[in-house]
Amino acid sequence: MQLVPKLLENKIMRKLFLYTLTSIVIISITSCSSGNKVSKTENYNTPDSIPIGLRIGQRAPELEFKNPNDSIIKLSSLRGYYVLIDFWASWCGPCRMENPNVVAAYNKYKNANYTFGKGFRIFNVSLDQNKEAWKSAITKDKLDWPYHVSDLKGWASEPAAKYAVNSIPTNWLIDPKGVIVARGLRGATLDLELEKFLKKEDATQKKK
Repeated sequence: MQLVPKLLENKIMRKLFLYTLTSIVIISITSCSSGNKVSKTENYNTPDSIPIGLRIGQRAPELEFKNPNDSIIKLSSLRGYYVLIDFWASWCGPCRMENPNVVAAYNKYKNANYTFGKGFRIFNVSLDQNKEAWKSAITKDKLDWPYHVSDLKGWASEPAAKYAVNSIPTNWLIDPKGVIVARGLRGATLDLELEKFLKKEDATQKKK
């Protein structure tokens, strides 16, 4: 117990002790602040100054409807992701023809590295009236994501009215803050739009 006090009586030993203690503190601070260990926190809150609307640069209107299992899903629950709000129906031939392109884009970009945001998701809104036909089309077309909603009212559906939908397929792409960045993306145009938001190294890998 008397060893440290006796050592500190020696001027050289006191300097050595202080130098060692300072080094330990610096190393600890450096380790805790390393960029490889501490990830940045991204803010996905949408400024209230951005109006709600259907045009690029506006906040996409909220959608809150039932999935095939009668559970409520909210569009805003996907905040933090790029989201394709995709209106379709099982009885719509052009929609069914477009679905393979949507599936391919989902598989390609869902876990890609974006400059902002956590990934890519699809929020399907069906204008079906028959639940079984809707569920069957989801399975058959391999729309293997959980975000499917409908009020099963066909063209009289509330989400269709909210988004002024008068033809399908039609879609909107929103950013991680819920702001519309593009709309009407079909075929390769969806891929091209998503490429804009990838980190440069990941975009290069996708093109190989």
